[in-house]
Amino acid sequence: MGRREEYHEALSALERAAWPAYLTAHSGLPGPRGNIELGQAVADLGDRALFDELVASGDEYLTFCGVLGLGAVAAAGDAEVLARLRSWAADDRWRVREGVAMALQRLGDADLPRLLAVVLDWADDPDPLVQRAAAAAICEPRLLTGTEAAAVAVDVCRRTTAALAGRPADRRRDPDVRTLRQGLGYCWSVAVAADPGPGLAVFARLDQVADADVAWIVRENRTKKRLATLLG
Repeated sequence: MGRREEYHEALSALERAAWPAYLTAHSGLPGPRGNIELGQAVADLGDRALFDELVASGDEYLTFCGVLGLGAVAAAGDAEVLARLRSWAADDRWRVREGVAMALQRLGDADLPRLLAVVLDWADDPDPLVQRAAAAAICEPRLLTGTEAAAVAVDVCRRTTAALAGRPADRRRDPDVRTLRQGLGYCWSVAVAADPGPGLAVFARLDQVADADVAWIVRENRTKKRLATLLG
C-alpha cells in the first residue's frame, strides 16, 4: 500500500470536521517538502464544500489541498472553479501555485480535450504566472500520450517563451517572470520528448532567437536526460 492509499484509510476513519487539524499535523511543514500524497488523498475523497472550506482557511497547506481538490470539481464542468483556479495561479504562495498546476492535471485525467483548451487560453494570459501554470500543467508525461496533447504542450511552450522574449528588459528580473523562465527550463524537454518529430523542429527554432533568457531555456532543457537522449 502506498502513502496515498494509507492517507485514504486515515482520512476515511476521521469525521470530516477533524480533517483540517489532521492535514495541518501531517503537512510536512515547516520543512522543505509539503505532503503532496496527503493532498492528493484529500482531493480524491473530498467534496466541493470541504475544498472551499480549506481554501477559505488562509493557511498555505490547507489552501494547497483545497485548490488541488477543486481540479476534480472543474472536471465536472464548473466554469466558475476554473476562473478561481486562474486567479490562484498568480498567488504569492508557491505551494498554492503548484496546487493549481496539479488541479489542472486532475482535470486532464478526466477530460483531456477540456484541459487542452484551458492551457491554450492561459498561455496567452498577460500574467507570467498564469502562463507558467499552463506550461507546468500540460507538460506532464502521463497526459502526453497522444499526438494532439503533445502538440498542444509544444505550442504552449512556444507561446509562453515568445511572451517571455517579448517582455522589456526592465521586467526580466521580476520574480514572476523569473518563475516563468524557470518553469520553461524543463517544460520544453517534456513536451518535445512526448512526440520528438515535430517537437524537435519547433525547439530547434529557438536557436534563432537572439535573447539571453531564451538561450538559457534552451541550455537548461538540453541538460535534461529525456531531451539529451534525443539530441544525441
